[in-house]
Amino acid sequence: MVKFFQTNEKLYMAQLQNFQEKCWIDMVNPTDDEVEDIVALTGVPEEMIKAALDEEETARVEIDEGNSMFLMDTPIMRDTEEGDMYETLPVAVIFNEKCIITVSLHGNSILGDFISNRIKVDTSKSVFFLLNFMMGNAKKFLSSLRQIDKKSMRIQSELQRSMKNKDLIQLLELENSLVYFSTSLTSNMRVYSHVKKLKAVESVEEYQDLFDDVIIENTQANEMCTIYRNILKDTMDAFASVISNNMNVVMKLLTIVTLIISVPTLIASIWGMNVPVPFQNWDFGFAVILGVTAIITAIVSFFIFRITESNKIIDGNKPVKKVRGKKNHIKD
Repeated sequence: MVKFFQTNEKLYMAQLQNFQEKCWIDMVNPTDDEVEDIVALTGVPEEMIKAALDEEETARVEIDEGNSMFLMDTPIMRDTEEGDMYETLPVAVIFNEKCIITVSLHGNSILGDFISNRIKVDTSKSVFFLLNFMMGNAKKFLSSLRQIDKKSMRIQSELQRSMKNKDLIQLLELENSLVYFSTSLTSNMRVYSHVKKLKAVESVEEYQDLFDDVIIENTQANEMCTIYRNILKDTMDAFASVISNNMNVVMKLLTIVTLIISVPTLIASIWGMNVPVPFQNWDFGFAVILGVTAIITAIVSFFIFRITESNKIIDGNKPVKKVRGKKNHIKD
């Protein structure tokens, strides 16, 4: 899909029917025929336009014969069976003396703000357009990171009530999303270092201030991503330890039950052999055997639980000894 836009003197964005000089061409998952048409109209190389159509393309800058391409990663949210998943997709901002071109596989919310006039841009000023997109992209990362943090806290509270595989998988997906974000933010920073060298950014004070704000927002997003990633990693390790501890408790209980049951099983096995055994001719022999079995089982159970309790380490019940030290008196 290809759309043409242009701003007037009041920076109001309006859609055009056809290509005009100093316009903005928004390309969302274009077909090969649409790419060929834009190449013929603008003179932009086909490789530049198709670069953003590869999901695995890394952020980079390419300048060739008056055509400048700035390829950056932007965050998106996808709905999956396990829940919302955050990823990054490349978006290319290409410009030359004729026009500005943006290329992406899916619709971009930042460019949507340009179209709806929520963010004022000027299609005749390509560097100003680029800087505003960079600012919106950095804010989009910050917003997505806050959403990831809120979702992580909600899942953690649910896991504290009951351990579910679905919740653990969602936490793992959030951790993967933070890995994507961290890589993309680092790659975008390399692109921004090239933007700083543009003559328009170096000569126009307004552009310099806007670029500095972009760097601040992107740095903040990178730091937040690192913090959330470390917290989520530690959280996953903590839940893994809890699951392992719960498994140990269950195995311990099963072992105790097995040992206790083995006592009456052993006695019953002995009295069930086809050889002479005590009390075999006594009317109350069965009751005596049951009583002796119960007593022995109780004694064995008592010692097992005694040993189990003695192996527990409870630091919270240990008294804290006060250490008395000599006070240092300072003489005036």
